[in-house]
Parts: sequence; structure tokens; C-alpha cells
Amino acid sequence: MLALAETRFSFVGDEYIYAEISREMSVSTSFKALAVTRELHARTIPGIIDICPANASYLIRYNPDIVSPYDLLDYLKEIDLTKSRPEALNLTSRIVEIPTWYNDPTTREYAQRFKNRNESPHFSDFELVMKSRGFMDEQAFIDDHASTPYLLTMVGFILGTAWEFPLLLPSDGVFDIPKYKSPRTETPRQAIGMGGAFTVVYPVASSGSYQLIGITPVPVYHPEQRLAEFKDSMFLARPGDIWVHRPIGETEYYSIFTQVENGIYRYRTKNFDFSPEQYAQEGKAYIDSMMKGF
Repeated sequence: MLALAETRFSFVGDEYIYAEISREMSVSTSFKALAVTRELHARTIPGIIDICPANASYLIRYNPDIVSPYDLLDYLKEIDLTKSRPEALNLTSRIVEIPTWYNDPTTREYAQRFKNRNESPHFSDFELVMKSRGFMDEQAFIDDHASTPYLLTMVGFILGTAWEFPLLLPSDGVFDIPKYKSPRTETPRQAIGMGGAFTVVYPVASSGSYQLIGITPVPVYHPEQRLAEFKDSMFLARPGDIWVHRPIGETEYYSIFTQVENGIYRYRTKNFDFSPEQYAQEGKAYIDSMMKGF
């Protein structure tokens, strides 16, 4: 059964209202945050400046000279209440494939360079994640990670960073991958990391504290906008997307990299209507149906 928490609202300064759906991360809270913020975008309410969904909450920035904060709060509560019914959480989404070279030499090199900042310097980042997840075999871990679909619960921190939360986990099965004790000062562009329960793709070269498990040849941030999927935005990620990682090797990595450089690469995608209620009831059978033909 899909459980929906009661939202707590708080004024933050003179221009923000913060809505906390839950203090714990779950798929249901993410669906509610996505449903509410999409409804707010659709209504184009005068005075609202920005709408930011997060993993288990959302933040609204408004102009108090245009809309009363108390009137806006009442309005938000009304919308939030309508999105507390499971059938109100349905959303149009898309599946996006992310080709992934797991345990590649570039991220292994970065892990080695910054190993003294990590919790277990005797292991590479990949080995630490693998063992934290209970795997002794590299291929078994890769198969598990690549067979899991990930819900994009939010975009941010570094511009364009998509936070991928695993679907199909039992309520008591959320894992917690340790982060670096002190962040790396460098992370390669398009490296793939894991921290807590999340997988992320680093959109640009930057600092970072997530354990590096691989790299992708495809951009998630593309300011040139030469690739078709970036026609309307410099960012690939949209909250509510489902991303899946497909294992590739060195040869395919450089083949795709060349296609990207030449502006001819096309992402493998599929649009679909996602029902959180059906997902909660059917679990893997629903996901298998969603992935059919992809």
C-alpha cells in the first residue's frame, strides 16, 4: 500500500515556504513532491518565482509584494492535500538509458589519488561500494546496479546533477553507502558515484564525496545543445525520469564518445505514464511491464 506522509510547512525568511513531506527518504514522498511541484508549475500562480522539488520536500520562492505569504500557504496546503491521494500522483515520465563503463581506469585513478580521504583507504571506491552492498563478485554487483531502475527525485547541488533513487527496494532495505571523510578536490566529468542510497552522474569536473564506480560517455549537461535531447534545455535530467544504467566496455565507450563529439548520438528513451499506486501494489511486475520493449 502506498503510504503518504502529512506535509509540514514552514516560512523561511521573507520569500520562501518550505514543505517537508517526510524526514526519511522514500519513493512515496518523492512522488508526492513531484506531483505537487508539477501541479504548481501547471497553474502558473502569480507571485511564485521558483519551485524546487527535492528528495522528500519542496521549496517555494515567492514575491511578497505580489502574493500574501499566508494566502499562498493556504493555497499550497490545498494543492498538497489533493496530492495526498495515491491516484493523484500519476505522472508522465520517460526512461533514459545511461551507458556506463563500470570500474573504468579513469575513476580508479581518481580513487587511488584521493584514497587517504576515504573511509577505507585499503579499498578502491568501487570495491568499497561493492562490499558495502554485500557483494564479493564484481560482475554480480554490476549486474545488480544495472538491473535496477532509478527514479530521479531531484536535480541540483552541482547544476544538472540528477539524484537517482533505486526502485524496487523493500521499505527496510534502503542502503547507506559511506561518503568520503573529506571531499575530493577533483572528480572527472561524467563520473558516476554512489553515496547513501543515491547514484549520481557528475555533470562537470568538480569536487565530490561520492564513491566513484564508473563513467559514462554521454553528457548530462550540454551547454552547446547540439544533441537532440538537449534542444529545450542544457540539462538531460528531469525530476520524475527513470534512468537505467547499461554496462559497456572500453570499445563501446569510445565509440559513443565519438558520436557525442560529432553531434550524432541519440539517447535511448521511452515515454510512459507512471502510476505510483500500481507500482506500490505490483512492484517488480509493474517495472517489468514498464521496461518491456526498452
